[in-house]
Amino acid sequence: MTEIATLKDTSERFNEFLKSQKRASATILAYGNDINQMISFLAGKGVRAASAVNSPLLEEFKADLERKGYTAKSISRKINSLKTFFRFLKAENVIENDPAVSVTHPRYEVKPPRILSKLEYRALRDACRGDTRVSAIVELMLQTGVRIGEVANLNLDDNRGNEIYIKPFESHDGRTIPLNKAAKEALDKYLKERPKVKEKAIFVTKTGRMFLIRNIRSSIERYFEIAGIKDAKVNDLRHTWVFHHLAAGTPLVTISKLAGHKRLSTTEKYLKLIGEKKEGNIKLEEL
Repeated sequence: MTEIATLKDTSERFNEFLKSQKRASATILAYGNDINQMISFLAGKGVRAASAVNSPLLEEFKADLERKGYTAKSISRKINSLKTFFRFLKAENVIENDPAVSVTHPRYEVKPPRILSKLEYRALRDACRGDTRVSAIVELMLQTGVRIGEVANLNLDDNRGNEIYIKPFESHDGRTIPLNKAAKEALDKYLKERPKVKEKAIFVTKTGRMFLIRNIRSSIERYFEIAGIKDAKVNDLRHTWVFHHLAAGTPLVTISKLAGHKRLSTTEKYLKLIGEKKEGNIKLEEL
């Protein structure tokens, strides 16, 4: 038992553990931010040793988050980070008792995936039509369901004419996705105008640098605003692709494989939405 282990030291060990488990970089970053926030709060109370943390202190931290206006969903995510962290410390024999076991998650409503209506996705396409780069990205996400990170990581040699290859990334396996007419035409149009630079990434800036995820996100969000689409996020393009394919009768297993879902249950969650909406039976080629 390492009684004098500090929270800072153990958080670094936990971070290395997550990397060894090949957890997604975004997940590792989120865990780190949440744990560091807790460490800062406890330091303000003079608590720095991992073994000195108890359930009442974590409940105080939870109450402090509520006072600061964090949503129930955000607090629940942070609690999940803490539970994973202290479970790791107990497994490593750094602490004898897990102080996070009794800490409960706040209740909150889990909203269903946001599906763009026919009017909305047509408005988005019209809004960005003059921007061949963003137009190609939007079309790829709407027509293939690729993640924003996968779009950013696409290289020129991943474009194989009638299909694109998504390289293995962190915890996601590689896969090949066919391109329909709309996606292929949008991508080909952009590639004709793409700057002639050495950068291997398909999507680049005007100066020839890789078009980063945060810049892709902000660009699409700007076109959401121009198109008058409210409360939509970039990942909703992927949600829309999954929904409309399932509504059109594409087999669940096929969609799950093309989407790169680790579990079939992730894809199944969209099925209940089909009966709730009246815009089913739209083939992707008709988007």
